[in-house]
Amino acid sequence: MTAPPEARRLRGKTCLITGAAQGIGRATAERFAAEGARLVLGDIDGAALGRLATRLTAAGTEVRTAVGDVADPGAAYRMTDTAMESYGRLDVLVANAGVLPLQRITEATPQDWDHVMAVDGRGMFLSCKYAIEAMLPNRSGSIVCLSSISGLAGQESQSTYGPAKFVASGLTLHLAVEWAAHGIRVNAVAPGTIRTDRVRRLPDEPGGADYLADVARRHPLGRIGEPAEVAAAICFLASDEASFVTGAILPVDGGYLAQ
Repeated sequence: MTAPPEARRLRGKTCLITGAAQGIGRATAERFAAEGARLVLGDIDGAALGRLATRLTAAGTEVRTAVGDVADPGAAYRMTDTAMESYGRLDVLVANAGVLPLQRITEATPQDWDHVMAVDGRGMFLSCKYAIEAMLPNRSGSIVCLSSISGLAGQESQSTYGPAKFVASGLTLHLAVEWAAHGIRVNAVAPGTIRTDRVRRLPDEPGGADYLADVARRHPLGRIGEPAEVAAAICFLASDEASFVTGAILPVDGGYLAQ
């Protein structure tokens, strides 16, 4: 997606995107590059991250990468530190990294719960913590957390993932209030079902095709969403066009939550 020069809303801004190697994170990196951002891309998948960085760099975007698991404090800190070492500041964090298991509580194990909460919960907490610390000297910054419709309403087969996304929604609201006086805005997007790499694999899993067809029917627009559609909403919240928006959780869900 190419933005016209006058629409390059992130020109000169240093933006860190976690979970950038695929899905919504990759689409956001592509959109931010088109909007003129300087990028730091973080992910646990170093090979996929490298391919994305190479492609964006070849198109003229300044890109740095940081490979690691956001659930690990050292790795999460290195992602922010890479922005500071490379560009001297951090303007935007997109806290996107996460895992998406589909489990009923009778199927989930304590280990499943711990894993999702580590990545989707603690990982988001750590990413936000270190980003805010980096943003404070400039008294400005924008954080966009990835929540979900599962972080605002109940769904089936979301016994571990859904509660973790409620953490994302709650963290967004509390941090927005906590840091508004310091010029740091904190918002979230709440996607419906999006055609990410993970969702594309669902038809290969037991019951996955039926689950996906049913979920698509539940979206009033009659389809699931595309990663680029979520990236567009993230770009708005990250940019100065949303300068008076903080503490918002923006559904990008084809009308799912309006029912």
